[in-house]
Amino acid sequence: MAHAQNSVTLYGILDEGIDFNSNAGGHRQYYMVGSVVSGNRFGFRGTEDLGGGLRAIFTLENGFDINSGALGQGGLLFGRQAFVGLASDRYGTITLGRQYDSSIDYVSPLAANQWGGYIVASPADMENFTAGRHTNNSIKYASPQLAGLTFGGLYSLGGVAGDVTQNQLYSIGAAYSYGSWNVGAAYLNSRNPNASYYATSTAGATAATNNFPSPVNRGYASAHTMQLADVAVSYTLGSATFSALYSNVQFKGLSGATSVLNPAGLSGTGTFNNVALNFRYQLAPSLLLATQYERLHGGSVKGTSGATYNQFDFGADYFLSKRTDFYLIAVYQQASGTQSDGKPAVAAINVITPSSTNRQATVRLAMRHRF
Repeated sequence: MAHAQNSVTLYGILDEGIDFNSNAGGHRQYYMVGSVVSGNRFGFRGTEDLGGGLRAIFTLENGFDINSGALGQGGLLFGRQAFVGLASDRYGTITLGRQYDSSIDYVSPLAANQWGGYIVASPADMENFTAGRHTNNSIKYASPQLAGLTFGGLYSLGGVAGDVTQNQLYSIGAAYSYGSWNVGAAYLNSRNPNASYYATSTAGATAATNNFPSPVNRGYASAHTMQLADVAVSYTLGSATFSALYSNVQFKGLSGATSVLNPAGLSGTGTFNNVALNFRYQLAPSLLLATQYERLHGGSVKGTSGATYNQFDFGADYFLSKRTDFYLIAVYQQASGTQSDGKPAVAAINVITPSSTNRQATVRLAMRHRF
């Protein structure tokens, strides 16, 4: 039986290209990979008018590997998004299901990942600007626009019997637009982040496995609580857009016991401060040029002195049409200090194989098509 909707849309993105990694564990690497600037996906989006300005809505969005055809997000059928809810132009929208947190909704639109994808994100992308982590069992509210202001929040039920706070996650955020200015801010708090935040898109992940993929913060998987606060501002002047971003991430309550979740036996709180300056210029209607400087500093914690990562990003995007473009991205990173697992810091551009030294560069040439 089929139930007709007022509107059901099939949509998707295909992003595929060739990458070069100057140091993948001590070796140069050329490889083909998708989902860098835009995650490969197809989805269904629907709405039904219920009258009185109220609508029922749903989204089912799949992620996949374009090279193998395999399901993404740990093998989930609709691993990117899956939710249903009610929307009102007057009162806002409330949805339930697998969704994105407030940092993605309100701060990410002002970050460099919009033109550079996950490889220009900060090392380990702890702000989750590239939507690599998803929130299960969540209730979400998004306000209508009020004189340029939007705001919202999300709460994820942990689902652990006898402890309503175990594995819970909540976030709030807001964005404001006025003329050429745009501002976004968000706060996120995750209990037992190794399970509630980092395991939601990883195949075979459990609370006992270390689900932090990057050496930048892999030593903090035993944290009782992860706390993120971030803010971004942008200003557009003609064809040029300037933006600045700051984030503070804290992994609180490290166990202090040496284990797979805490290789260096760290205790206390691991803290990261990230600052990014981003500039993009629309040289022509069909050509975008962009660059960014980013500095991520990890503070000292009992057991390690912390590490610093300096990163330079460059990008060019040429549009053949509104739906099809070619893009080029180059990233260079240099690390110093001691990383979270107690070892000398190695360069670790987000998602790609870490370097065997403190320096690393990557270049990507790719094509993207939307439908």
